[in-house]
Amino acid sequence: MDTVGVRSDDAVAAWARSGCMALTGRPDEPPLGPPSPLVAAVETVSASIERRAGVAVDGLTLLAERAAVAGLARGGDSSCGGATRLLPAADGWVAVTLARPSDVGDLPAWLATGVDEDEPWTAVARAVRARRTHELVERATLFGLPVAALASGAEMRPVPRSSPLPTRVRMDGLLVVDFSSLWAGPLCTRLLRDAGARVVKVESRSRPDGARGGPPAFFDLLNAGKEGVALDFERDTSYLHDLVRRADVVVEASRPRALAQFGIAAERFLATEDGPRVWVSITGYGRADPRVAFGDDGAVGGGLVVEDGAGPCFCADAVADPLTGLVAADACLAALDAGGRVLLDLPLAGVAAAFAGPTLAVPAGVEAARPTSSLPTRPGPALGEHNRKVLAAR
Repeated sequence: MDTVGVRSDDAVAAWARSGCMALTGRPDEPPLGPPSPLVAAVETVSASIERRAGVAVDGLTLLAERAAVAGLARGGDSSCGGATRLLPAADGWVAVTLARPSDVGDLPAWLATGVDEDEPWTAVARAVRARRTHELVERATLFGLPVAALASGAEMRPVPRSSPLPTRVRMDGLLVVDFSSLWAGPLCTRLLRDAGARVVKVESRSRPDGARGGPPAFFDLLNAGKEGVALDFERDTSYLHDLVRRADVVVEASRPRALAQFGIAAERFLATEDGPRVWVSITGYGRADPRVAFGDDGAVGGGLVVEDGAGPCFCADAVADPLTGLVAADACLAALDAGGRVLLDLPLAGVAAAFAGPTLAVPAGVEAARPTSSLPTRPGPALGEHNRKVLAAR
């Protein structure tokens, strides 16, 4: 990814001011600096979005926004949110995420050993240490477990590059239909909304956005100003298809088969004259790869970690998520500017790999600021709040 020239001391100072450094490193040790390319690359993407969309973007602060809202702190080889751990395997390191009850429930089958569901990490660490990374990832993929070998996705195809002279893109009047959830996709559509687009957030009534179960202020920050539609995806396919046909941009963050079972396939709709112009697809490792990922393990898969004498640590908070949101917004704006119809395949691990590199040393006297966040000015949409308004326009 193209980057502007930033001295390492300046990069570390910006990292410290943003609140990201306070989230990076071991809890009982001084915080660590960023991977060497990260600060300059984030500033490049942020500046590109600003020029394309005409809105101010402080990308580094966005990386720490969830931690500021939720009161998270650095955990070293444990993620800020606590659901992911970096564990030594027989031939390397793996990140294991246990964010969902089903993840814990699948552990005995994955590791072929008994696991105490109330305290699983001891058994997981012991079993992982005795196995090779490729075996662990292959078996985890069978069960849909988010497990990543360190830098296993680092050789993925490059993510879209920001052009050196982005031009302003008019977003007024454009419709963005957002099927995504949690952080990366909603951040992308938040930035598109800030640029003037109309964003309709589409959720399944049976499986709404998981971010609704987290800090309300963070959900509001990502989703305020969007219109909320909730549907029964199996029964309401005609409404779903109509929304996709009306969209200028579709953003989704699931494996292709998740929407394909309801007749929604990117390739099909992009091939029609009345379909969307840009389709943003956010996955763990690419649309053709069955591995799943969340922000912390996806970052590890891309090699986006920091190192100290004891080994790798997590870099900030679920960093692949907000980085992918930023890159997705910039790539979407660039695609709208270029014209035509395009499918943007943006894997978390591939984005993370573009920002990875050696850990910068922290000069003496640099203090890490606490993460900060802007306050939501209004709540995000309630589940299905705008059904009547949006669906009546068929």
